[in-house]
Amino acid sequence: MSQNIAAAPLTPEQLCAHLSARGIAYVRVDHEAVFTVAESQALRGTLPGLHSKNLFVKDKKGRLFLVSARENARIDLKRLHETLGASGRLSFCSAEALMEKLGVTPGSVTALAVINDRQGAVTMVLDRNLATGQPVNFHPLINTATLRLELDDLLAFLRETGHDPMIVDLPVPEDGQNA
Repeated sequence: MSQNIAAAPLTPEQLCAHLSARGIAYVRVDHEAVFTVAESQALRGTLPGLHSKNLFVKDKKGRLFLVSARENARIDLKRLHETLGASGRLSFCSAEALMEKLGVTPGSVTALAVINDRQGAVTMVLDRNLATGQPVNFHPLINTATLRLELDDLLAFLRETGHDPMIVDLPVPEDGQNA
């Protein structure tokens, strides 16, 4: 099967070298492992810019979506398929699918992982609330570091990997509380 000869996922260092080779500037901050938005909020003093939460989901037909939303977006999995034009309700992908398609483990899901989707199987979805022009923060394939990029550089990176993002409106609570 072709899966046996698939290229190995990039390492965080290879990803950073890829960004640098394309003239994409970033600031890297190494930190303790974080698995949730709540855990990552302790790092806010060292990480200015917009922060994300990232979900790897599939629809009933097996279509894959990587959703990168502003950290406080309210994502209603029962209705998200309507926004995305997906077939039926969405469910989370397994850890095995996450590694196979994006080359990352749970807790390290990131928009930057589309670099490992060389087959183009994943639809990239970007929350319009992240696309404000402010710098954005994403893990570099591991959850022990964060990269801050300019939005235009992130968009250029996504397009260069063949993942021109679907930009959608995901609600953010008016009170600023996390969903």
